[in-house]
Order: sequence, then structure tokens, then C-alpha cells
Amino acid sequence: MDTARLQYRSYPAANGLNDNAPAVTGTAPASTDQITVHGKFLYEGDTKFWIKGVTYGTFCPGEDATPFPVREVVEQDFTMMAAQGINSVRTYVPPPIWLLDIAHRNGLRVMVGLAWEQHVTFLDDRKLVKTIEDRVREGIEACAGHPAILCFSIGNEIPPSIVRWHGRRRIEHFLKRLFDIGKAVAPDTLITYVNFPSTEYLQLSFLDFQCFNVYLESRDRLADYIARLQNLAGEQPLVMGEIGLDSRHNGEDVQGQSLDWQIRTAFAEGCAGAFVFAWTDEWYRGGHEIEDWDFGLTTRSREPKPALEVVRNVFAQTPFPQNRDWPRVSVVVCSYNGAATIRDTMEGLSRLDYPDCEVIVVNDGSSDATPKIAAEYDVRLISTENRGLSNARNTGWQAADGEIIAYIDDDAYPDPHWLQYLAHSFMSGDYVGVGGPNIAPPGDGPIADCVANAPGRPVHVLLSDRTAEHIPGCNMAFRRKALEAIDGFDPRYRAAGDDVDVCWRLQENGGVIGFHAAALDWHHCRNSIKTYWKQQQGYGKAEALLEEKWPEKYNALGHFSWSGRLYGKGLTEALPSGRWRIYQGQWGSALFQSIYEPPTGMLASLPLMPEWYFVIGLLGLLSALGLAWSPLLWMIPLLLAAIIAPMIQAVLSAMKAKFPTPWPGKWQHVGLRGLTALLHMIQPVARLIGRLRHGLTPWRQRTGVVAGEHGSPNRTRQVWSEKWRSTDDWLGSILTRLHTAKVPVMPGGDFDAWDLQVKSGLFGRARLVIAIEEHGSGKQLLRLRVFQRPTLHVNVLVLILTLMSLAATLDSAWVVSGALCCLALLLAARTRYECGVAATALLDEVQQLELETGNAG
Repeated sequence: MDTARLQYRSYPAANGLNDNAPAVTGTAPASTDQITVHGKFLYEGDTKFWIKGVTYGTFCPGEDATPFPVREVVEQDFTMMAAQGINSVRTYVPPPIWLLDIAHRNGLRVMVGLAWEQHVTFLDDRKLVKTIEDRVREGIEACAGHPAILCFSIGNEIPPSIVRWHGRRRIEHFLKRLFDIGKAVAPDTLITYVNFPSTEYLQLSFLDFQCFNVYLESRDRLADYIARLQNLAGEQPLVMGEIGLDSRHNGEDVQGQSLDWQIRTAFAEGCAGAFVFAWTDEWYRGGHEIEDWDFGLTTRSREPKPALEVVRNVFAQTPFPQNRDWPRVSVVVCSYNGAATIRDTMEGLSRLDYPDCEVIVVNDGSSDATPKIAAEYDVRLISTENRGLSNARNTGWQAADGEIIAYIDDDAYPDPHWLQYLAHSFMSGDYVGVGGPNIAPPGDGPIADCVANAPGRPVHVLLSDRTAEHIPGCNMAFRRKALEAIDGFDPRYRAAGDDVDVCWRLQENGGVIGFHAAALDWHHCRNSIKTYWKQQQGYGKAEALLEEKWPEKYNALGHFSWSGRLYGKGLTEALPSGRWRIYQGQWGSALFQSIYEPPTGMLASLPLMPEWYFVIGLLGLLSALGLAWSPLLWMIPLLLAAIIAPMIQAVLSAMKAKFPTPWPGKWQHVGLRGLTALLHMIQPVARLIGRLRHGLTPWRQRTGVVAGEHGSPNRTRQVWSEKWRSTDDWLGSILTRLHTAKVPVMPGGDFDAWDLQVKSGLFGRARLVIAIEEHGSGKQLLRLRVFQRPTLHVNVLVLILTLMSLAATLDSAWVVSGALCCLALLLAARTRYECGVAATALLDEVQQLELETGNAG
């Protein structure tokens, strides 16, 4: 097609479209501000920049071999785009400077694609690799610095078969090289790569933002998939590089309807923007005009389709429709001596873009300037004596008049659209609570940047891409009725742990907690090692308080494992325990190809626990005894391995750290990573100290009974019942009472030959088995057997210590023999005691059954 011959009509701003559509007046003023990344969003200067884009091309090369229409056609295209509220254009090859000039005059930003031979096995040809690198460098050099540039794309949809051929890591490393080349030429310009579902598994966190082409013809599936991509993108913005529908095979009206929900879904799910494929049906590829697909918003002669009006309407309502009926939200800020940071919180809340909200500040007995600062803003200030965080949170929601209560900490501040995304989740799902991510802001100092990459920060735990097991207290919201149903927050949690407890209680009450990746706030991190250490000790105390209330959720060591997956920065990397696997489908044919991480093995996960330092202590004791008896010196290599394991994990974690502030200098960079590694090592120690100080020890008493209250704890009892009940009913009643008594009990699984198990401590447990005899007329005879079962590891450990003691005796190493013998006896005695306590707890419940059925005595 000769693009120079295209005939145009004169299209005014409204172009005869729906008179009720939001007004789009004239061309947007051209800006020279660089587009930057701030959290999950893009900014143009100090203003959030939503990409409202269309793709442009590819076109048949003209006389000058440029794969774009002639200038007159581009001028009219871009003028028409700007009149319809479009602010961005995506090209698939570097455009000439004159095209960028036209874009700039019309207030359009250009995403410049850098085309190369990605459809061939390019890494097998060194010359081709060098050619690609040179072409990327030259393409960026040709456009770098132009004010119309939005970003550069260093590639687009490398086919999955090519990725399989070369391997995921080689492709990732090559794209990282292209990224570095681009940054060397244009260090201040954003660079991305446009991925697609068939190679979703590529790990490209080095990019400035994540970009995906996604074509799904179901609204729910698109929303769910974007939620998945948001979690893969983490703290980076997510942009839809292509969305659209073919009007030739689906009809122009259906195309418009589909684009309406596609664009709305992209923005509602927190995308920083979207490009509609395409501006025009004119499409040239592989040396031919493509005429059997019509994805354009306009025809080949630039006649508007109904989809253009739809796109204009939706883009004018970004990220949500202006006339939406939002629920009233009460934002509660609880503060105790938060004067150092609460002004940021107040300023952030004053910039919220939400039509119906109030802000309540609960001053929990502060002795600094907190209430004075809060009073400067349009908030409701409630001052109380110092009663702790949970009481303050309760004061806030009880005084609120919103149907949704949103909490933010006094050392955090929200994104302007924070409440919109939270409220959208409540409105679109049956959630009792909704949370979002918290991100460390730049500029807080090098130590704060290291703490942002250290463990122990508030993180969210997800059961699925939309459903959370836990949302952190610095960014959480709940329905008022849900808080009323559980009587709010538990006052025992004065500084931490309240958010974990309230999430568990809401879920125990049948509620579901949601998560929205774009409902973010900025959370200041501790800016000194001393305050970080103190914070982590406080978290250890909170864990001890949680274990007192929820013992069944903790293992014998006092460690809790989440059912879901933790998301966020600062998570310590476990030692490799298996290969990641990619779901590719047979012969690599799957349209959606995901990466699956194998679960961390027991040996690899143990060094992640604070209690690992007990292992180090035991090995250190045995190694010291080696000075008196040389065979124990073989413990020294094990001791070194136990010490080195967390060090390796800390270094691996620090190597993956991304710092919110770009600190110049190589040695500064090394120093930041070194400090981050140190924080990864000391954090478990601080947590452990906090736990031990408040009773969360491996040797703690986990039940409220005394061993031997019923005589010999290994017993078989009989209970006669005149009223028939099912096995599930009998065992369920026992299980419920044990839970109520805070006894750590678990039901037997599909392959267990027992029904209930109680753990009293690290070494001891007891089990119950029930048999029911049916005697007609609803009468039953219950036979219940309670028996002790020491844990396997303690039996092995006692055996090893006993054998070692005997060996030391044979070598006349009397001191070592006596020490090992005492240690073995101590473990054996403790094990017997814990087994007796666990068995007694079960026999108490059997006795309760006897009382209920009249069999007592």
C-alpha cells in the first residue's frame, strides 16, 4: 500500500463521537520532563504518568526505506491520537528524529522498539550477537536525549523455542548485556523488554519496569493473569505492551466492547499503563501487507472504528471511572512518639485521590510533638494515655464512621491512589480485609537502604495471587463489620503481632483476606543498626505472645511456617535444594509457561531459623569436649559448616539486593552489600533473643497439665454412650476442646494410623486412637487408647550420645564420658516428662467424655 496516497478527513477533537464522553480538548502540552519510575508507577516530573498508548506499525518501507508513513500522514495520525486522549505511541523499530519531533509537538511519548533477529538461534553466532549489540547501541544513540522518548525496548517476544534452545539463563544474561549497553548510552532513560506469557518465566528484575503483551478474551482471566504478573513484577511497574482484538473476525462492535473491559481491567489491576494494538489496520510484516487481521482503532484509510470512541472514553477515566460510587473509608493512624516521620504520613494522606474518606489520628500517649504535628492537618485527633498499639487501633475503628477501616503506620505514607485500589478490591471481591505492598522510599540513607533489603521487614503472605494469609499492619484495611465480629484487635499486642493475630482470627471466623499489588504505601526503614536490632527483638517478643495464644501454629522449636508464600524484599535466600522447573507443555507448546520453584528441603531451611544457633551451640560444646577426647574433634568440621551455612545464605541474599537510592562508587556499592549480608546474619539472633526473653524456648511447657495426673499415661479407656455420634463428631469435640485450651494438637492424616496427636515440647508427644463398637439402638462403646511417642530425632540423639559416652569410657576419658552421659540422661528425662504431659492432656479429654456420658467413676 502506498501510504502517501491515504486520504484524510478533518477530524475535530470530538470527531462527532459520543457527546456524553469526557471532554478531550486540544493537544496536550509537550513536556521535557524525563519519565521516571517511583514504586509501581511512572512519573513525569512530580505527576503520575499513566501510559494511554497505541502501537504504531510496522509499516511498509517508503522511498527513503523508513518503515513509517510519510511525514504528512504521521502528522495527521499523531494529531488525531492526541485529540482522542492518547499520550503514548509504541514503535517496533527506532523512528527517525522527525517522527519524534512530531510526537513531541503533539504531547506524545514514544516507546522505541529495537528490532533484531530474535526469531533465530542468535546466540549460536558470535558475529550476529555482536551485530545485535551494535544495532541496539546505535538505535539508542540515534534517539537518546529526545524529549519525546518514553523508554526503549531492547526486545519483543523472543519465541519460546529459541529460549528453550539456548536456555533461560543465557537469554537472561544476554538481555542484561543489552540493558547495560542501553544504560551506558542513555543512563537516565527507562529501558524494558516486552515479554509474553509463553516466556513468563524469564527473570528480568534488572529492567526499569516489566512489560507484557497479553491477549485474553475473558475479563476474569485477564484480571487474574495481571494479578499474577503484578506479583512477578514485585516492586516494579507493570505495563501492558499490547492488548486488543481483531475486528475482522469478531466484529467492530465486539472489538470496542472487548477493549473497554481490557483497558479498564489493566488499570484496575494496577498497571502503569497499556498500549492498544493497534492504531490502524495497516500492518506490514515479513515483507507482506497483512490483510487478514484488523486490529486497528482506525481502518487502513484512517476511518474511525467504534473502538476509538471506547478507547477515548476509557483513557479519560484512568485509573477508575470518575462517577464510581465509592464506599466511605476511615483512615486510622496510630502513633506513639512518631514525630520524626508522621509529617510525611500526614502530607501523603492530604494528597489522597479519594472522594469520601476521613483521617483519624490516635495519639497513644506520645511525649513528643506528635499531636502538635497531626493537629496541623485536616484530621480527627484522639489523644489517650499510652495503652499500646492494639488498643489504639481499636480506638480508631470504634470512632470511625466509614464502612471500611484502613490502617497506615506513622512511619509510612500512601500512594495517592492507595484507597482507590483497596476499595476496588472490596467492591470486586467478598473480602473481610485487603492489604497491599509497602516499599522503602529512596533518600533515607545507606543504612536504611540496607535494612530495606534485610529480613524482618513487614511483608505480605499470599495463598494465591489475590488471596492473602497475612497483610502487614502498615498497610491493611478491614470491613468495619468484620472487626466488630471478632471484637477488634487483641490488647495483649502492644507493639507488634496485632496484624498477624487479627488476620488469623478473621480467617478462623470464615473470612477471606484479599491483596492488591498497586495499593502501596512507602514505609521508612530503621536508619541505624541499633534501632533495627531493637525492632527485631520486639518482633521476637511478638512471636512469643502469638505462640501463647496460637500454640497449634508453632512447631516444637517455636518456629511458625506460613501456608502461603512470602513476598517482598529482604527475604533470606535458602541454600539451593533443587532445580527450578519450567512448565513448558509438550514440545514447548504451552501458551502460558511458568517457572516453579521446588519447596525448600528440611536441611536447607534449618539454617533460616533463629533456632539454628542452638545447633551451633551444641556443636560448639561437643567440639570443646574434643580438647579432652580427640574423637570429638570431628565435630569441628560440622561446627564450621553450621556457621558457614547462614553466612552463605546472607551473601546470596545480599547479592540480589536492590537499593532504593543509587549510591555512586564501587566500594560504596560493595559496602552496602556487605552491611546487608551482616543484617541477614544478625537478624535471626535478635529475633531469638526476643523469643527467649519472653518464654518462646524449645524447652517451654506447652500445655497446662502436669504429667502423671492419671497415673500411667499409656492407657486404654472405655466410654459407654447411650446416644449415637459419628467418629468425626467424637474426635471433633476432643479437637475443639484442645484448641480452646491452647493445647498444640493436630489430627491424623490420610496415611496415619492414629487420630489425634499432642506435642508437649521439642521431644515428647502422645497419640490417641479411637475404635467405636456399635451395639444397636444408637448405643456405642468407645475404646480409646493413648500412647506416648518420643520424636525420632531425640531417640537418635540419645543413642548417639550414649554410644559416644561408652566410647569415651573405654578410652578412659572420664570427664567427657560423664558430660556425654549426663547430657543423654537429661534428654531422656526431659523426653519422658514431655511425653507424659502430652499423654495427660489427651487423658483429660477422655475423662471429659466420661463425664459427659455419665461413665465417670
